[in-house]
Amino acid sequence: MAFFKPRKKKISGLYYPESVTVGRISTRQLAKALSDRSTVTLSDAQAVLSELGTVMGQYMAQGKSVFLNGLGSFRYTINAHKQGVEKEEEVSASQILGVRVRFTPEIFRDANAQVTTRSCVPTEIDWMEWGKEPEKKSDTESGDSSSSGGGGDDGNNPL
Repeated sequence: MAFFKPRKKKISGLYYPESVTVGRISTRQLAKALSDRSTVTLSDAQAVLSELGTVMGQYMAQGKSVFLNGLGSFRYTINAHKQGVEKEEEVSASQILGVRVRFTPEIFRDANAQVTTRSCVPTEIDWMEWGKEPEKKSDTESGDSSSSGGGGDDGNNPL
């Protein structure tokens, strides 16, 4: 279950749904899940995951993007001074204020070159407004009871 909350945008004055993060998964929890789904031991999965960021950073610092099958690609982008310069020759590294990592999920296309799925984004996501009780379906509606679960009020307020 994914959660959203209403958020008013200053520019338009209108409300839009904004995703809410509830909780955080640790490296150990991720390693345990990977270990459970493969033949890799928990300690091996943890060792690889703990070094992944460092190794990826080394490659991206060389100007390369890092592509992980089934996940997507990572690359550096930069934040520069708001004011540019008049001439191409005046552009310099001193204009760079910071570095960010840009992630682009892997996509899969059908025979017509249309994007069919993105990794990390399931085709069906059940969205529920944060802090609200799920709507109960009547007997005349679809018998799908897969959207069970509480309103997420387990004491972890992400706001």
